[in-house]
Amino acid sequence: MKILKTLTTFGNVAGLPAAFLFLFSACGNPAVDTNGISVTAGAVKTVVDAAGRSVDIPINPSRVLALSEGDLDAALALGLKPVGACAGRGQEGFPRYLGEQTEGITLLGALYRPSFDRVVTADPDLILLGGWVDENLLSQLEEVAPVLVTYGGEDTWKSLLLRLGDQLGRSEQAEAFLAEYDAEILMAQERLGERHSSTVSVVRWNPRGPMYMLEDSFARQVLKDIGLQTPSSQQVEGVAHSPVLSFEELHLIDADYVFMGTLSTGGEAGAAMSSAMDTPAFQQLQAVRHGRVSEVDGSLWTSVGGPLAAVALVRETATLLGD
Repeated sequence: MKILKTLTTFGNVAGLPAAFLFLFSACGNPAVDTNGISVTAGAVKTVVDAAGRSVDIPINPSRVLALSEGDLDAALALGLKPVGACAGRGQEGFPRYLGEQTEGITLLGALYRPSFDRVVTADPDLILLGGWVDENLLSQLEEVAPVLVTYGGEDTWKSLLLRLGDQLGRSEQAEAFLAEYDAEILMAQERLGERHSSTVSVVRWNPRGPMYMLEDSFARQVLKDIGLQTPSSQQVEGVAHSPVLSFEELHLIDADYVFMGTLSTGGEAGAAMSSAMDTPAFQQLQAVRHGRVSEVDGSLWTSVGGPLAAVALVRETATLLGD
């Protein structure tokens, strides 16, 4: 997918009106950044992050750390490659769906549990913390570089992208990405035809059993954009997933189409899912009888997602349900 690389140009920094609320440092020599914006070396601006904190950040950060999956995804979508990032949820490495886009990025540790030594060694000029705020971690990280809390409980992947684009001076790229996403949605709807209003169930399987993703979860947001609906039994508000279902409740995951995945590849979760698929209760599901169950990548379908994940999910949905 081609994403536009044009950035808003404000012209000469000295001529910016005060309304832009940019606070520039007085030190350093004049320079021209890689986006063609004349600034002073070491210049900063003040932004308000998702936690309501005023933070002074570099106008053109070049050594960014992403401590959440959403931050890593959104930064890459904006054309900014972090120098370091944490692993994906339930994974030993970066989210699998990002593939080669993460080459060259230093793995800092588990999600929200970075190695402090690796953080310091990465020499960041900005740290994206995601939405989980541990005051001890936050205070430690602030000793290294400015820290932004990038999203709150009401945020979606779209609002994260727009906020981060605004904070990083890449609003035009964020808007261009959303336009490309809308185009992907239209293409998927055309390919699916009448099936784009079918019911779908997105299921994460862990060693204890299945859980369906709730109405406001990442995958459900994307599937609703396409027009796909949730079975009435799953129309529960929330951004995460249901409690683990028993085999007596297995019918609750049924729909016209069922997408099932695990966060890790194989392991206990994969074994539990494979074992359950051989049971009579599973074989009685409508989606199973019609051959409409697909095993998918849980790091894409059942995690917090992001802009690149959204496009990947739209395309995969069109492939799985299309002709």
